Amino acid sequence: MTNIKIIPLGGVRENGKNIYAVEVADEIFVLDCGLRYPEDELLGIDVVIPDFTYLVENAEKVAGVFLTHGHADAIGALPYFLEEVAAPVFGSELTIALAKLNVKSYEATKNFKEFHVVDAETEIDYKNATISFFKTTHTIPDSLGIAIKTAEGSIVYTGDFKFDQSAEAMYQTDYGRLANIGASGVLALLSDSSNSENPLQVASEQQIAEEVFDTINYWDGRIIVASVASNLKRIQQVFNAAYRSGRKVILTGHDLERIVKTALKLEKLHLPEEDLLVPIKDMKKYPDENILILETGRMGEPIKSLQKMATNRHRNIVIKKGDLVYITTTPNTAMETTVAKTEDMIYRAGGEVKTITDNLRVSGHGNPNNLQLMMNLLKPEYFIPVQGEYRQLAAHADLAHEVGIPYRNIFLTAKGDVLSYEKGRLILSGSVPADNVMIDGIGVGDIGNIVLRDRKVLSEDGIFVAVLTINRREKKIVAAPQITSRGFVYVKANRDLMQEAAKIVTDVTEKNLTYSEFEWSRLKQEIREHLSRYLFDQTKRRPVILPVIMESSSRKRNY
Repeated sequence: MTNIKIIPLGGVRENGKNIYAVEVADEIFVLDCGLRYPEDELLGIDVVIPDFTYLVENAEKVAGVFLTHGHADAIGALPYFLEEVAAPVFGSELTIALAKLNVKSYEATKNFKEFHVVDAETEIDYKNATISFFKTTHTIPDSLGIAIKTAEGSIVYTGDFKFDQSAEAMYQTDYGRLANIGASGVLALLSDSSNSENPLQVASEQQIAEEVFDTINYWDGRIIVASVASNLKRIQQVFNAAYRSGRKVILTGHDLERIVKTALKLEKLHLPEEDLLVPIKDMKKYPDENILILETGRMGEPIKSLQKMATNRHRNIVIKKGDLVYITTTPNTAMETTVAKTEDMIYRAGGEVKTITDNLRVSGHGNPNNLQLMMNLLKPEYFIPVQGEYRQLAAHADLAHEVGIPYRNIFLTAKGDVLSYEKGRLILSGSVPADNVMIDGIGVGDIGNIVLRDRKVLSEDGIFVAVLTINRREKKIVAAPQITSRGFVYVKANRDLMQEAAKIVTDVTEKNLTYSEFEWSRLKQEIREHLSRYLFDQTKRRPVILPVIMESSSRKRNY
């Protein structure tokens, strides 16, 4: 019997950061390598990536990384992984092109070249398994699911998917291929759970295209469209609607230009007319009714850009009376409050707001009917819901039970759980490290919970600094304490509090100087404790207290 392990290193009990390791005998196949963007409580963190510890420790077993599509939740962490494990990377033409952009923009992996383009006809034979692919429908072309055929049956990973009967050729699902995989025997299915809770019918892309055109066509003034840069389907719909409405398109946003350029080169996007795109510097040459501004970015970036436009902080665009802001991205739960605040800002600036979700249920992920159809086509023995928060995984598990998969064969995994196929059964057999690794600037994993806690305290109660100079030999204070504060209280309005704080520092320091054995750590700790009690009594706040003690004789600073 073949030794098989399935290990979700991300993408379960969270949105994004999809990465799943399937180990067949002595070969590991890595399915997707994504990141997620931080929630508000991860102050200052740029992105969050998976913990690659297990894969690094078993680098000699890693046969390759297999990508399902070109969104950041599937390819975003690839540069950081390849820095540790130089494994070959496989994906469709567009997926590989976008992955290359990510990898080459990262200094440590800019020379990595082992990319391989695959399609739905590709089969890759390894010693213990055969890897093949099938076409799926998502909001970006060239999306693929992955099947790992083993002696015990196939392990199938859907990636992001939905079923859309009206999808055009480059977005169509291959139903026949899915049925064939199911007929050959599926041991385990790892399936997208992102939309498992919502029973409403997801609008077809054809319906969405007409909605986008109607909105753009019937507005008389300038239009600003907000979208996610990697949603190429939506961008194509906006291009088409702008052309039909007699408008020129102006591109803004951090990632858009290079993504559009890559997609146009590969003919995954097309321009209805050659001069549809206009440089932003030429915007004033056209009347407002002939202009459409496309603002994009990653996740919440287009929404934040709209806020800047509404408050006159954007470098190029200011929202004015007569503008329509059309939000074509569907916010997740964490972003709903931000979107509501943004809408208020836009109305205050004189603009109006319309969202694509006003009239339609829009998603790139399958609803419960789609999810159950996937199960019925593949007929898996075991089911592992992935790509979603716990409540979404649990809802997906219930859907699986409805189509006949017993609960004992359904696994609601946590990150790092190891599912092993032993004695003819898939069981939970252990766990491996799978913490969040946070990226802040060029630092990878050097920000932990303690630093985040300090940032949270600083953001809530500020910092309180006490600076003084002492002479230990003469046992006296050379320079009286200087008290400064940032984000705590307004100093000029709280002189009495500052003076009393300076007196506390003086008293504590003089007491410590009388001790026969002077300790820097004890002095700083006592200053923190006494100041903390006093400041909390006076303000009910707990700022970060930083004593800075200098010694005049040695000219050394002790922090």
